[in-house]
Amino acid sequence: MENKQGFFDKIYRKLVVSCQALPDEPLHSSYIMSKMAVAATQAGASGIRANSVEDIHEIKKVTDLPIIGIIKQDYDNSEVFITPTLKEIELLVNEGVDMIALDATSRVRPDGHTITEIFPEIRRKYPNQLFMADCSTLEEGIQAEKLGFDAVGTTLSGYTEYTKDVKLPNIDLIKQFVEHLSVPIIAEGGISSPEELKEVMATGVHSAVVGSAITRPQEITKRFIKVIQE
Repeated sequence: MENKQGFFDKIYRKLVVSCQALPDEPLHSSYIMSKMAVAATQAGASGIRANSVEDIHEIKKVTDLPIIGIIKQDYDNSEVFITPTLKEIELLVNEGVDMIALDATSRVRPDGHTITEIFPEIRRKYPNQLFMADCSTLEEGIQAEKLGFDAVGTTLSGYTEYTKDVKLPNIDLIKQFVEHLSVPIIAEGGISSPEELKEVMATGVHSAVVGSAITRPQEITKRFIKVIQE
């Protein structure tokens, strides 16, 4: 596991590639995600974002890039699904993930608490673990910094009920994060081309994560099909 400064130095002004495939996708396999991570590493990525202990375990076998780890888990009583409870956090800590990302929106979590109520407990329990706040609004980002998150991301902009109509990537929000927050800002969400990534990096973010546009062939294919059908 990287120390804090080492982790942020490695991804500074560079690309993190998200290697994920959900259970209903053809590439859902820890072995396949490890190969995705190898490809990203060979291409020059500076870090990997990965979902599930199983995938992370396999990815760590084939690359020494720092990993942002999450566990996507659906609960019937909450819309929060990115590392939603202490159970998922404990699993990721035990796996030795460099940084853990979790939903830091204002929504109520499966345990009935909000992020402002539960994160102080998480920080007390794991004082040396790096945590990234996946947010959807400036207010959530400001709150995350106050709570003590090590980094703040725009990951959930466009994916909460109150931001579902925003255009991605949300350049305006990224700029607001850079202007108003002092912790490292990691731009993530809807970056679908090298040109968009260049625009994102020009805002002064610490790093950026690209996933679907690189590692999800179904989504990539749909974009090409759409052009033909228009």
